Amino acid sequence: MIPDKAPGEDVLHASGDLKKEAHIPSFEKYKELYIRSVESPEEFWGDVAKDFFWKTKYTGKFLDYNFDVTKGEIFVKCMEGATTNICYNVLDRNIYERKLGDKVAFYWLGNEPGDEKTVTYRELLQQVCKFANVLKSQGVKKGDRVSIYMPMVVELVVAMLACARIGAVHSIVLFYCVFLSLSFPDGFYRGDKLINLKLIADEALQKCRDKSFTVEKCIMLKHLTKEDEAWSGSLSPPAKRSCPDLQVSLTPVPWNPEIDLCWHSLIGGASEECEPVWCDSEDPLFILYTSGSTGKPKGVLHTVSGYMLYTAATFKMVFDYHSDDVYWCTADIGWITGHSYITYGPLANGATSVLFEGLPTYPDVSRMWEIVDKYHISKFYTAPTAIRLLMKYGSEPVQKYKRSSLKILGTVGEPINPEAWQWYYSVVGEKRCPVVDTFWQTETGGHVMTPLPAATPMKPGSATFPFFGVVPAILNESGEELEGPSEGYLVFKQPWPGVMRTVYGNHERFETTYFKKFPGYYVTGDGCRRDKDGYYWITGRIDDMLNVSGHLLSTAEVESALVEHEAVAEAAVVGRPHPVKGESLYCFVTLNDGINYNQKLEGELKKQVREKIGAIATPDFIQNAPSLPKTRSGKIMRRVLRKIACNERDLGDVSTLADSSVIEQLFENRCCTAV
Repeated sequence: MIPDKAPGEDVLHASGDLKKEAHIPSFEKYKELYIRSVESPEEFWGDVAKDFFWKTKYTGKFLDYNFDVTKGEIFVKCMEGATTNICYNVLDRNIYERKLGDKVAFYWLGNEPGDEKTVTYRELLQQVCKFANVLKSQGVKKGDRVSIYMPMVVELVVAMLACARIGAVHSIVLFYCVFLSLSFPDGFYRGDKLINLKLIADEALQKCRDKSFTVEKCIMLKHLTKEDEAWSGSLSPPAKRSCPDLQVSLTPVPWNPEIDLCWHSLIGGASEECEPVWCDSEDPLFILYTSGSTGKPKGVLHTVSGYMLYTAATFKMVFDYHSDDVYWCTADIGWITGHSYITYGPLANGATSVLFEGLPTYPDVSRMWEIVDKYHISKFYTAPTAIRLLMKYGSEPVQKYKRSSLKILGTVGEPINPEAWQWYYSVVGEKRCPVVDTFWQTETGGHVMTPLPAATPMKPGSATFPFFGVVPAILNESGEELEGPSEGYLVFKQPWPGVMRTVYGNHERFETTYFKKFPGYYVTGDGCRRDKDGYYWITGRIDDMLNVSGHLLSTAEVESALVEHEAVAEAAVVGRPHPVKGESLYCFVTLNDGINYNQKLEGELKKQVREKIGAIATPDFIQNAPSLPKTRSGKIMRRVLRKIACNERDLGDVSTLADSSVIEQLFENRCCTAV
């Protein structure tokens, strides 16, 4: 599986200085540890576990599992019988055992330059304990679900860790409101745009009530207070307002005294001491909703101990973390990347991170590199979408700043095309910073295919080799493992500690989605190619999923939202390449008889998708399609639609089409500009 030695041609290597200090300094060392992690996982992960506090030790197998649906229920268990608390391990342990209380945990940067705050590990623990006591005072207890709807403020991390401290299950989602309580701020600025979260949350809560779902309490953080107002008990200062004329749209803040509570009032009188609740290894830590191929989002559930070990180990080794590093991941915490590589992974290692509320292009396109220089960022982790966006502006905005502190660059969210990889490596990193192109999913909890910066020779665009404990395989349609250079379905043969445990409330869906197609394997849903050197290249989703700016969207979900409009009889959605987002949504809609397609309807359809799914799913193109290309059995030929969306006339074999005349009509109706 792993080649005996690294290839010597057509690859790029880390510098000798980086190798001298690296945790994994060579390919030979990587292979030695990889074999150990696969053949003796208890020994390998047991060494990782020694760095953490355990109230009680595990009693059974270190890692027990069944991946074969034909042999019974699918399950994964790690360190069963052990008890711990992840909040204690990422805060108390660092403060009292490692003496890091005065070390900076986060440099918080607001949307506007000059909005900033420094938070130490000790200050973070104090605020976490205070909010944990607030939650307890509202009746939240171990096992309860708390939904969090916040921008990138330190209080978001506080809320997550407060839940973890008392054994509550946090869920950072937008409109899936089957929860005991909801925590959110009044609003925030994204660039020069005001986002009124309170109004959005109130609308979502009303929809929950309409469906008989219950949210008992809502705690609101006052984030957009006026500059001359006093504020206390908050780690993030009030957001500066670049657009004063928009203030009227935020005030007065709607308030429902029956369920709405003020964060600042509650936390002001709360105690700074809160004993952690000791949790079993397999107790739930969080639920994070991700799109499903059926169009119904699924709640991915991760548990305490395995997730803690895996995020800590991947962060340390993939970013080659050292105690003097300053790390910046530009992702949103509401995404799994933010959970694993802003909150839990970095804090478990006692790292100093940047927490950024703004946009990479606001107030100008040099914002990121200004921050890199100001805070001496050494490890930088962002998405290919952001890289492609910044590429459009050329190298000058980057080269205005020195970036001499940078040592390692990372990418996350989708496969990065070689051109963007080369620009990132050459312009941003000046050919001296290795690029770790990480492949993973919400479901995997952490990196599963990734270079290690000093050990893995790099190939632009390749996720290279598996992380420790991960055993990939490539299968053909019949479920047979392919050897050597090949292409097919990417699957994994055994679990690692951080893999998801179930779909919340629907274990049958968990088994069907990930294990039924190929019994004995975890099925990623992604295609993969292995080259002659054994390197793995992720080729994209095999199922009907789209990767838009690093967010997976189900075509079925978007189609369902479109068809809910009274004018639409049928819809089909495909991906179209986009120079920045990776893929854009190209939608074909068939209208009901007597309905004319016009700009007003187009606007209504866009609004419908935004409200049902979110802004990320807003269609880029909508085309009127009197008929859709279907086989005689009625199946829509999406392959043909993708060709039409890209204006490619070579359609391949269309002999199974029931009516080939629809093709020319669809080409004539093609959208030529973005909606």
